[in-house]
Amino acid sequence: MAYDLEEQEQIDSLKDTWKKYGNLVTWLVIVCLGGYAAWTYWNTYQGNQSLQASQLYEEMQKSVTSKDNAKVQRAAEDLKEKFPRAAYAPMAALVAAKSAFDAGDLKVAKTQLQWVADTAKVDEYKAIAKIRLAGIALDEKAYDEGLKQLSGSFPAELEADVLDAKGDIYVAQNNIAEARTAYKAALDKMSEKNPGRQSLQTKLDAVGGAAETKVVSK
Repeated sequence: MAYDLEEQEQIDSLKDTWKKYGNLVTWLVIVCLGGYAAWTYWNTYQGNQSLQASQLYEEMQKSVTSKDNAKVQRAAEDLKEKFPRAAYAPMAALVAAKSAFDAGDLKVAKTQLQWVADTAKVDEYKAIAKIRLAGIALDEKAYDEGLKQLSGSFPAELEADVLDAKGDIYVAQNNIAEARTAYKAALDKMSEKNPGRQSLQTKLDAVGGAAETKVVSK
């Protein structure tokens, strides 16, 4: 194919550019493709990791059903060790904590919960772990430790549970005024549809803090 003078000059210029920078361009393309391949591999790897983690989590649930605490703990440790970044790891630790608690092993239960509180990426998981740690502290009469677990900020949807747990500790300390304040605040933050409202209202009534009757002006 014949080219006019201007086109030929552009082609010659392109050839000169390629001679000077061709290897650089090639490497840039390879780097870009390599980066894309790595990204694709990582996503595939993550998908495989999630699948394997979910399968192990399902097996752990079977052990929960059969009340085999030893197997539950082994499965939870496997998930934490092999898939620490997967969402199933903190979920498994929370389940393992409940299993240990039911089996009367408070030491293991606290260890599992503390792992979630220290390492979970999801704030809700961390909050649940702290609330449950506070509950165990209440059972052990370690009231200051329980209140320490409930200090700081928490996700809005769990603030009512935190206040409820604080109220329980205040009652155990015979600090009725603080308990009443905590229960009232918890009730204010709790959704009307929350099944825990009735239990919370009963606690509030028990400490002399029955909800005030609202007067609707006509």
